[in-house]
Amino acid sequence: MTLTQLIAQYGYAAILVGAFLEGETVLLLAGFAAHQGYFSFPLVVVFALSGATLGDQLYFFIGRRYGDRLLRRFPNLTPSAQRVNRLLLRYHASVIVGVRFMYGLRVVGPIAIGMSELPAWRFVLFNLLGAAIWAPLIAGAGFMFGQTLQWLFADIKHYEEVALLVIVVIGIAINLLRKLLHMGR
Repeated sequence: MTLTQLIAQYGYAAILVGAFLEGETVLLLAGFAAHQGYFSFPLVVVFALSGATLGDQLYFFIGRRYGDRLLRRFPNLTPSAQRVNRLLLRYHASVIVGVRFMYGLRVVGPIAIGMSELPAWRFVLFNLLGAAIWAPLIAGAGFMFGQTLQWLFADIKHYEEVALLVIVVIGIAINLLRKLLHMGR
């Protein structure tokens, strides 16, 4: 089985699972693959948005269900959890949307938010909004990376030819200068 066949058969499922778990690297690569023609960019965004939303919803409900057990097991986290709860109740929209963009907090963030008193419907709404911003932005960065590489390599080829011509001209000039200096002796 070739790489193209693997991507065609399992690519969108890999995007869904990758976005469900953490996602940035998988989504950047998927955006790049979309630029190369292996994927449809809109489908990459749809699968990433779906996986990211479902993953964070699961983590939120894990925090909602098991958060008390975590705090009983680690009581020194209680003051921090109370502080986070106060911040969430005041700035819930920006925290929910923003946690998606904070590296290393994609799993822990929704669990902590689930431990708060924030109503679940608000998390669902802003989680979906955050995923709708995140998926095209990160996939777009991968797509633009592919575009930049294409542009850069096309330019390198153009400059390679010019550089080769300059090197040849300089070589001829040095050779002529040596001959002229040698004849003058």
